[in-house]
Amino acid sequence: MVEKDMLPLDFVSGEGFLELIQFLEPNYTVPSRQTITTRIEERFVKKKNELKARLYRARCVAITTDCWTALTTESYVTVTCHWTDKDWQVKSAVLLTKSMPGRHTADNLAATLNEAVDAWGMTGKVVACVHDNANNIVAANIPERVDWVSVACFAHTLQLAINDAAQFVYKVISAAGKLVRHFNHSTVACKALEAKQEQMQLPKHKLIQSCKTRWNSVFDMFERLLEQRWAVTAVLSDRTVTKLQDARILEIKDEYWAIMADLKPVLETLKCATTIMSSEKTVSISHIYPITFSIINKHMAIATNDRPRVAEFKAKVRQSLSERMEVDYNERLVSMPAVIASALDPRHKHLPFLSREKTKAVLDKLKELCADMEHAAIEEEDMGEEEEPGAAGGDDDAAVTAGPSSGASHKKNAMSLLLGDDYSAADATDPQMEVDTYVKDSRPSLESNPLDWWRANQTRFPRLARLAQRYLCIPWTSVPSERVFSAAGLVVNRLRTRLTPEHVDMLVFLNKNK
Repeated sequence: MVEKDMLPLDFVSGEGFLELIQFLEPNYTVPSRQTITTRIEERFVKKKNELKARLYRARCVAITTDCWTALTTESYVTVTCHWTDKDWQVKSAVLLTKSMPGRHTADNLAATLNEAVDAWGMTGKVVACVHDNANNIVAANIPERVDWVSVACFAHTLQLAINDAAQFVYKVISAAGKLVRHFNHSTVACKALEAKQEQMQLPKHKLIQSCKTRWNSVFDMFERLLEQRWAVTAVLSDRTVTKLQDARILEIKDEYWAIMADLKPVLETLKCATTIMSSEKTVSISHIYPITFSIINKHMAIATNDRPRVAEFKAKVRQSLSERMEVDYNERLVSMPAVIASALDPRHKHLPFLSREKTKAVLDKLKELCADMEHAAIEEEDMGEEEEPGAAGGDDDAAVTAGPSSGASHKKNAMSLLLGDDYSAADATDPQMEVDTYVKDSRPSLESNPLDWWRANQTRFPRLARLAQRYLCIPWTSVPSERVFSAAGLVVNRLRTRLTPEHVDMLVFLNKNK
């Protein structure tokens, strides 16, 4: 209960809990706080060893990180880990939630990340670190400080581009926010709004306040205000509820209502882009540049009937997103992990969002990377024969099934024995031919799972399969680290100031790695 519900360690000494246990089972002796703490520590050590064993078997991993401040004003850094197992399933885990009492300089953050990677036995395995665009964490992930690639959180980058564009409609957002705050802080106005909603047969929804640090909140605020426009207007017109002076300040101009209505479908597209990023169980990084170019060239294209403010908003989003994603920098673009991941995703491998010149450059880069994988199969075989440290893992230990029936499995094994495992490979000696054959293959549907495709085709394209495991495990946002904050907020609060940072780490680790 303490672990799953994030309860205080001294929960077992609570008067109400003791009375409940006494009623349910009078002969049961409730363990003390010290006993519960010891058991939590033992469970932490056991689960940590199990996770270490699973990570040992992973060929490569990606990490995400973010910093946050608890209600106790203590600063923490969280690191999560992501990888693709031998069954081509996406796995993730929280590695640590560490207190950082010192300054969050680039050197200190880099030292923390390197220590975490070393402690978990992942040295040399980390492909990339996904983080937000704060200057200190960007500087912490440069080659001089770490040996992995820095990947900026796409959701945060997109949010920054939206914020750049929002400056052009700041007055609209400010006026809408002021109106929503009035209803959220006035009991009289709130009750009057409920009455008007019932009278006008509108949904009984509360107004939504936008927040600079929360993605999509401007769209949510605009959508709810447009839904409740006439109920809100009716409350502002009722002098028994709203004073004339307040109504003049709070009323939104017709021009602003029109801008909100025009911006709503634009913001809805951007919300859709950020919403599909949040999954940790599916391949996501390969979507970044297809979506980026779609936003720039299609959804943010200026239409002939766009109002001036809307056209200006679209133009600013396009400009800011293009600059932040470096879409016009050919040399850097073709080497970015997200672009390589798109080429390794069979759904996007033709790279239709890029020009022919850039597509050729990306495929040449893929051939270059493929040529570097000559000895990967031998190393993998050697690693598989070693005895990994720690306790045995869970679902990663399951054997790969050969087919739907034992007969199919026997047939496959017999054919492999007669013809060799590399019989279906594109060309066992030519990495370039492997890439060319892969590109010529037909593309699966956008709804398909690329990892399922690679599980079925890994023997045909052995080098590319290893590259796919390397790049497709990278998440496209730092959301996994940020999700820890909500759980940690239940652990670290002003009523639990005696909780040590070590026990914070243990409780968050046990709660998130179920």
